[in-house]
Amino acid sequence: MFRKTICIGFYLTALTAFGQIGGKSVYQFLNLVTSPRQAALGGKVLTFYDQDVNQAHFNPATINPEMDNKLALNYGSYFGEVTYGTAAYAYTYDRHVQTFFGGVNYVNYGKFDGYDENGLQTSGFTGSEIALTFGYAYNIPFSDFYIGANAKLISSTLESYNSFGAAVDLGALFIDTRNDVNWALVIRNIGTQITPYYETREKLPLEVMIGVSQLMENVPIRWHLTLENMQQWQLAFSNPNRAQGNLDGGSTPEKVSIFNNALRHVVVGAELFPDKGFNVRLGYNFRRAEELRILEKRNFSGLSVGFGLRVNNLKFNYSYSRYTLAANTSLFGLTIDFSGNRY
Repeated sequence: MFRKTICIGFYLTALTAFGQIGGKSVYQFLNLVTSPRQAALGGKVLTFYDQDVNQAHFNPATINPEMDNKLALNYGSYFGEVTYGTAAYAYTYDRHVQTFFGGVNYVNYGKFDGYDENGLQTSGFTGSEIALTFGYAYNIPFSDFYIGANAKLISSTLESYNSFGAAVDLGALFIDTRNDVNWALVIRNIGTQITPYYETREKLPLEVMIGVSQLMENVPIRWHLTLENMQQWQLAFSNPNRAQGNLDGGSTPEKVSIFNNALRHVVVGAELFPDKGFNVRLGYNFRRAEELRILEKRNFSGLSVGFGLRVNNLKFNYSYSRYTLAANTSLFGLTIDFSGNRY
């Protein structure tokens, strides 16, 4: 039991970027970003409707024939020895059945030293998790509404403990072609632990998100706005380090305003030249910035940047995300078009 506690503790520590949402459920890796393009725009974009096959991981309603026969591979190093990767592929059966999506994402937590309840060293252990995803989208006839669903099989190994689960994602997308505006609603990770780690079944990281993006009329920029974690309004917490001291030796806890809490639901991003061979991206995650901010020191937590470069049938993507002074992440991605059509 002690080993289980140690292992899960390391697991949660590796995902500190999730703050107050993070320790309340299992399989937190399901909410990690799935591509450098996502990461560069703040981490959670729902409204891409183009050839980016990675988008189907976050919103199955975006699965479309333009993704046909495209394979995306992404890899990054997170904190310490933690590594993370995703893959995505789409195939269009015909013009009636349309397009199917398949994907995988995994995380490897590296190696840890094991100790028993007396502090004596035991054998080392590792931890890893993987999810297989299958998705499909449907265009409601004679409309610009799209709906989609992902089915996910999840496997997790933490030290000698194993768990197996299943979940679905539900997504909806509306494309306002007249104003170049995309609207999206996604409910992710609706599911259960089929096999728990020990005896108690734990909740999955359910998340409700709303997204909108628009291609500006006279400037080659598409901006993105995402409202994350709408299933839970109160995301803010009082930081003990920001408490105000009193004359009597006590302290007054930090008061988090309604506006500050509301901002923690917001992720914004902008993509320059979104339809060209070279793209530049910038994003800002307000919750990440606030929860990882260091008092009296500017560390630019929450910022992310990246770019995409297309060369014939290949698309290279890179992102750099700022977390803390000691923990930043870079993600690398490659998309290959096997259809024979140039991007």
